Amino acid sequence: MPKVTAQGKTFEVESGANLRKVLLDNNVALYNDKATVMNCRGLGTCGTCAVKVDGEVSEASWREKGRLALPPHSPAKNLRLACQTKVLGDVSVTKFDGMWGQGDRTVWTPQA
Repeated sequence: MPKVTAQGKTFEVESGANLRKVLLDNNVALYNDKATVMNCRGLGTCGTCAVKVDGEVSEASWREKGRLALPPHSPAKNLRLACQTKVLGDVSVTKFDGMWGQGDRTVWTPQA
């Protein structure tokens, strides 16, 4: 089973599990600021669940690529939308500041 490491926690998940669901189910604070209550609930339209993912995950869908190409995001940052990402192997996840997680300062890191 793949392992996900985020916000100082490591947990096992089923291969193909949705990263957003896995993080929320394991009490990882995925959203910054007001995005905690103002988000698209996993539809891939708001961009507030953007995270840096290192490890084996699904390819980005057209929806995800499209959202991450719009401000305040930038394709150059190599972020992923947790709600559109499937975990395929061991991964570590990092969250950045800003309402959409688009900032430069780390909010939390993957170290367990």
